[in-house]
Amino acid sequence: MNKKALSIISLLILLGITILLSINSNWLTQINDNVISKFNSSTIFHKQKETHEEGSIFGVKNKPLISSRFRNLSQLHEFVTIRYQKDYSKLDSIECLNSVVHLSYRSNEELINRSMSGGVSQDVVLEIKNTSFINRLEFVLANLSLVRQRKELEKTYILSRRRPFIFGPNDVTFYDLALTCLYHINTPTLAFKNVRDSSDKGYINTFNHITAQAIITAIYSEDFADLIGDLHERSNMPEITSGRFTVKQLGDSINSPQDNYIDIINNEIGQKIGLQLKKKYKLSKNTLLTPILLAAFLNDIQSYYMWSLEIGLDIFRPTDDVVIKFANKFNSL
Repeated sequence: MNKKALSIISLLILLGITILLSINSNWLTQINDNVISKFNSSTIFHKQKETHEEGSIFGVKNKPLISSRFRNLSQLHEFVTIRYQKDYSKLDSIECLNSVVHLSYRSNEELINRSMSGGVSQDVVLEIKNTSFINRLEFVLANLSLVRQRKELEKTYILSRRRPFIFGPNDVTFYDLALTCLYHINTPTLAFKNVRDSSDKGYINTFNHITAQAIITAIYSEDFADLIGDLHERSNMPEITSGRFTVKQLGDSINSPQDNYIDIINNEIGQKIGLQLKKKYKLSKNTLLTPILLAAFLNDIQSYYMWSLEIGLDIFRPTDDVVIKFANKFNSL
């Protein structure tokens, strides 16, 4: 082979190397995204295309509710049946302490029935340690189930609150996972129907309740997720079980009755998803939550959001800061 031929071959090799090095990094990111997407869909459950055809995903047909789409409680009544066990408006406050409300929500021919009673709230649980010994003893005797689950309650509460002095700056919570889901929306025209949809009472609140309840259910149980949800909603508005709302409460744009009822329905949807993902990933309270596992879990939840809300979402990656920090926080507790 003469020198001229060798020179041509050398030039071709250099040209090939240059082309390879000039490939945009976005192409590599796309490959990574495709790998993660493939990992998420290669499960015992139907792929997203198949679930669309069946009108469900992970066996969940119900579509979530978004508080920002409801102006008042009357409008929510068009979608959710709210029935109180008694006419508590004619009873005194003491009798309302054990009041019960029954909710029914039908979507895509699937019915959610949920009852909630009055009782201990999250605020009471948090403050009981600051009361007298007698008060603490009475609380323990009256709430043995809560006491038995105090470690799980404490862990879930910490995951719900930012604690930068313990976990460092930019500590993350369930809320931050929901906020990231909001940032992942890549079809704003389809997603945002009004200004409030991008507020805390819009997608963030829906994502927060469903995502948190799915995680709590998958790690612990559906009953424990119910307990956490009820403690929280009773703190927000104790009157939701009796319906004895004030005029101010009915007109409150920050914490209204319809917001709390919507939270209860979305909690149930989160639990349904959590039960399926618990089986899929074989999760328990002893599970080591790696970033890869958490990212896959969150992407499965997002697949439900994409199907049910008809929006597009970017994916979670194991290298995302929010994923790594939440996984590390969870494992440290």
